[in-house]
Amino acid sequence: MIDTDPAVILVHGLWHQGAHVGPLADELRNRGIDVHTPTLHRGSLEADTAAVQEIIDRLPAPPLVLGHSYGGAVITGLRGVRSLVYLAAFVPTTEESCASLGGALVNDAMRRAPGGGTAVDSSLAGAALYADADPQTAAWAISLLVPQASGHGRGVPARAAWRDVRSRYIVCAEDRAVDPDVQRMLARRCTHATEIDADHSPYISRPGEIAEIVVSELSPS
Repeated sequence: MIDTDPAVILVHGLWHQGAHVGPLADELRNRGIDVHTPTLHRGSLEADTAAVQEIIDRLPAPPLVLGHSYGGAVITGLRGVRSLVYLAAFVPTTEESCASLGGALVNDAMRRAPGGGTAVDSSLAGAALYADADPQTAAWAISLLVPQASGHGRGVPARAAWRDVRSRYIVCAEDRAVDPDVQRMLARRCTHATEIDADHSPYISRPGEIAEIVVSELSPS
């Protein structure tokens, strides 16, 4: 029997918005799970983490929190979580940033944004981020991408929550944005690891499969 009382918070990565995780959120809500999908871009890793922490502090029970890509650094600094799921994500210590961990293959698709910061070249975003998605879905995801202010990837978390709570890493073996070998190294920091033959964004291309992994983490041990 699945314990559906704990909420799930889905934390997106750089250049993305809460709407991007909609396909996975829908799969989980269809299973009766309370899901929150905050949009970040608050100016720093510290501010992004605080925005997610505000949601946690309002919930009646510790939630499961999933972080994708840069979102892994965000969830690492949280307090009061039930468990953590890292999806093709960075798992820093309190002395590391996403930038210092390396493995960011998506840098080849980055461009300077007119207003400052960076953006993902729309002509390269599909291959880099959504290679497994059908063209219509990839176009939808690309249309939602936003410029990213500088500095987030160099932020260092104030704590390493994965040292204290159960965690699972989902390695995306066909990822063209974060090096799968770096993912495998980071996965060793987590309690459990799962590897799937997927692109960088399986919450879009394979939401049902990711939902099943999340549901398994909500099941009583």
